[in-house]
This record gives sequence, C-alpha cells and structure tokens, in this order.
Amino acid sequence: MKLAFLKILQNLSFRNRITIIIFGVLIGSSSLFFTWHMTNELKDKERYDVELWALAMKHAEGYDINDPISLHIIKKNNNIPFIITDLNLKVKASHLIESEIINHPDRLREQIEEFSHENPLQLISVYGGATYYLFYGESSLLTRLFIFPYIQLFLITIFILLWYLTLRSTKHNEQDRVWVGLAKETAHQLGTPTSSLLGWLEYLKSQPIDQSAVEEMGKDLTRLLKVVDRFSKIGSETSLIPLNVNEIIGNSVLYFRTRAPKNVTIGYNGLAIAPVQANINETLFEWVIENLLKNALDALQGRGQINVNISYDNENIHIDIKDTGKGIAQSNFKKIFEPGFTTKTRGWGLGLSLSKRIVEEYHKGKISVTESEIEKGTTIRVSVKRVV
Repeated sequence: MKLAFLKILQNLSFRNRITIIIFGVLIGSSSLFFTWHMTNELKDKERYDVELWALAMKHAEGYDINDPISLHIIKKNNNIPFIITDLNLKVKASHLIESEIINHPDRLREQIEEFSHENPLQLISVYGGATYYLFYGESSLLTRLFIFPYIQLFLITIFILLWYLTLRSTKHNEQDRVWVGLAKETAHQLGTPTSSLLGWLEYLKSQPIDQSAVEEMGKDLTRLLKVVDRFSKIGSETSLIPLNVNEIIGNSVLYFRTRAPKNVTIGYNGLAIAPVQANINETLFEWVIENLLKNALDALQGRGQINVNISYDNENIHIDIKDTGKGIAQSNFKKIFEPGFTTKTRGWGLGLSLSKRIVEEYHKGKISVTESEIEKGTTIRVSVKRVV
C-alpha cells in the first residue's frame, strides 16, 4: 500500500502535487470554519436558554429556589454547569459542580470567577422580592467543540508535514538512484581505458627510457584504479575492518607531497606517533582524506602550508586537516557539506558532500569545520571510533 502510494506521488507533476496540497488545506480550512461557526451558534443558544430560564423564574409566581421540584425541572436534560447563590454568595443550588468545590470557599470563589469570565452574570428576582445570582459555565459539548478545531488544525498540520516529508524522501531517493547509477556507469566506462593503460605501462617498462618517469606514471595509474574502485562502491554495502589509520592517511599525504606546488608544504604527525586503529573501509576513507587535502591545496592557491594531525582518546580518533588558505565564512560552515555548494568558479560541489556521507553514514563518524578565518585558514576535523 505504501509503495503504491509512493509510486503515485512519483508520477504526479510538481503542479499536481501543489494542487493536492492546496485542495487539502482548503478542505481543512472549511472544516475549521464550519466547526467554529457551529460552536458560536451553540454558545449563543446556551446563553439564550439560560437567560430565558432566568426570565421565566422572574415571572413565575410563587417560585422557590429551594423547591426540589423546581430544581429537578431546571436540571432535567441540562448539561450546563451552574451555581445559584444569594446576594451574600451563599450557595442555594448547583448543577454539575463537584461537592469538593461547593464546600471549599477558595475553590468556590475561583469557580464563580471562572464562570463570570465565560458568561455574564444573571440576576433572578423571583416573586416575593427574593434575588439570586446565577453563575453558569459552558456545557461539556460546547467545551469539546471548542477543543475540536485545535485537534483538526493539529491533524491537518501533521498531514501536510507527512506529505512534505514523503515528497522530500521520494525526491531524495530519486536523486540517490541517479547519483548511484552515474557513479557505477562512470566506473564501468573508466574500466576499459585503465585496462589499456596498464598494458601500455608494462610495455614502457620494457623500453630503454627513464624508468623513474614510468614509476610515477604507475603511481598515478594505481590512483586512477582506486578512483574507479571508489565509484563502483557507491550505493553498495560497505565492509569495515580494523586498519592502521596512521598508515592510510600517510599514504595520501605522501602522494600529495610529490604533486603539490613547490611553495606548498604538507606536514604530518601520524608517522611519529603510536599507530591507532579504526573500523574503516580503506578505499572510501582514503577518498575522504584526499578530498580534504585537495580542497586545502585549492584554498592555498599555490602558496602556504597544510598540517595533518592525528590525535585520539579512549573512544575516538581525530584527524585535523589545517591549511593557511583563504578561509571560510562562518555562515558557510555547514553549507560546504551540502550537495552543489561550492565557492569555486569550477566544480560541482560534491567532494565534501560525498566525504560527509562516507564519514557519517558508512563509518558512523563525524566531519565538521572546527575553525576558520578569512585569509588565515581553515581546520576540518574527521572523527571515527577507535578500535583498542
């Protein structure tokens, strides 16, 4: 049933979805207005009945407020709570009022004040000159009708919220399927040229040429094969195993050191401290570190410093990547991890978004900007659970 409903939503155009939402709001608003109108009419009727009864008592010859038969008549089929007192506020009769209130002076006074706020005081001047006060409230039916519109409003709000979340979830799932399909297709398309490059690399190794250049080409090709593997893993079940975090990050740092501009230095403390382990997927975790290092290099614009530091406690391992680049405005600390957000003139704004998903969804860790200042630099921290 739910899948069929989601399929119907997917087939609706944006305009039709908005039309349905507007139609639902109009129906809810009409229902609220009708209930409100009916509540006011019932309130006026109850007030009229009480005033009519008070007027009848005023003209009833020989009426006694304490007469059991008279009290039975006014209470018969009447769900309006009331208190009748003399001019000294001594209770002469009551209906639908708890005895604990009638017998407690303070609570009785509070109840009389509450009735006075709800409805105007009625004076009953009966035959013979006796005068009484009639304080009355609202019937249980009227009280329920007063509450009902708020319940309706709450249900309408819940309906709209669920509708919005369903649409958003549907759209999000559609986007996920598109990106997963694109990633896997990219991996598939890269498979043929990388296989061909491997063959050419083996051929170059057998030729009388500078083998140091061939070795560097081999490293780049190995990196390219890792990229293909990463794209193929998008959307697939990710296996995590305990690995040495120092070594994995160190490999990425060494790779970027040989390819960074000459005026850029990359520091790393991981090889000088005791090894620490975490449950990670090596291929995807390397992707995160490389994304962060590449962003740091872009921020430096050919000159500056990057420091990669590992720290840890009993529960977590923290990797801080700090650069001396152009910095990030504080208002963008969270936005930089949103898909499509970028401050570069070129780029899709997906690197940090993918990094966030890999860290938080696949590795159950955290990634955030810990500090940044315009023209002074940025520090981004990745935290994962430590395996002791």
